[in-house]
Amino acid sequence: MRLLRQLSRRKLRTTLTILGITIGIWALVVFSSMANKINALVAGGSQYFEGKILVTDASNLAVGIGLTPMNIDVADQIRDLDGVAAAAPEVQMIFDPEANAFGGAQTIVGLVDGSDEGNETFELRAAQGRLLTADDEGHRRILLGSDMARQLKAGIGDTIEMRGERFEVVGILEPTLTAPDSSVFVPLESAQVLFHKTLPAAVQEAIPAEELISQVVVFPDSGTDPAALAALIEERVDNTKTLTGAEFDEQVGSATAIFNAIIIGVAIISLVVGGLSVINTMAMSVAERTREIGIKRAIGGSRRRIIRELVTEAAVIGLIGGLLGLGLGAIVVVLANEAGRDSGTILFDLTPGTAIFAVAFSTILGMLAGVIPAWSAARLDPVEALRYE
Repeated sequence: MRLLRQLSRRKLRTTLTILGITIGIWALVVFSSMANKINALVAGGSQYFEGKILVTDASNLAVGIGLTPMNIDVADQIRDLDGVAAAAPEVQMIFDPEANAFGGAQTIVGLVDGSDEGNETFELRAAQGRLLTADDEGHRRILLGSDMARQLKAGIGDTIEMRGERFEVVGILEPTLTAPDSSVFVPLESAQVLFHKTLPAAVQEAIPAEELISQVVVFPDSGTDPAALAALIEERVDNTKTLTGAEFDEQVGSATAIFNAIIIGVAIISLVVGGLSVINTMAMSVAERTREIGIKRAIGGSRRRIIRELVTEAAVIGLIGGLLGLGLGAIVVVLANEAGRDSGTILFDLTPGTAIFAVAFSTILGMLAGVIPAWSAARLDPVEALRYE
């Protein structure tokens, strides 16, 4: 209580200092929450691509997803190569071609159950209903990711229309915090029909729907170097390009590193702005309380006690600013996620670690910024301090 009374003696200056720290911590919380979500997606992608090779058409521009049509014969050619344990043909396409940049991450995935021949390590589990099976081929059935189910407001047994075709929902996946959450899984044959409709008329006439795919997921044999196998595929199979797990980490990781650098920049800015504000407030406080400090020193108050009192005041300023910044940041994160929940656009992930770090950061910032004024106050000569007007 005594500390709060001391701070309340300089209401305006203390409020402005706390406000400066609050804004910095608010920005840190919001950006860090966005970074957490992006890092989770990247980590999920890394886990998915680990030990695999994604083969797409050489003209495909997307990273980690095939969107350009290929002939299904490519999968057969790859299976015949040494070092290949399985080659699973797939079709992937944008769920809504007219969606915005964030919605564009939502995909339709067509695959054949069991085509991985037991080599898949990224396990999907059904929260409701069941997964797709080989018996679903030839039927209009779909499996929804958790975010897609929420966006479409769909449940087991509901019918969903995609690109003019109606599908029955047979399962909803458990959240994975990565790409499957925003995907719709369908049997390969159904995906081929949908994919065929998206192509120009000339291509539709040249290639039947059952021969179309957009990518092949290759599982190397045990002991086979994925990079060497990827090079072999590009050499032996015409007009293809590959992406290994290591290449995915390198390409996507570089973009993530840039965003994380922005987070560090925000932290540095909050450190400078908040630190200078606390130093200014505490320096002015020392100047105004010079006689008070002189009296404490004259009656036996130690320098250590003076430093402890002033540093504690600075820490309280940092703590209050950190708690307010965390609160404002949490409100923004919750409101933004709720606004995008129906569309499956969840951009933020505020973790307990981020919250604890933000408050601890602001508190330690206040303590460090208060050390200089506190040290100056402790070094005051008691006699000179008592004469101070």
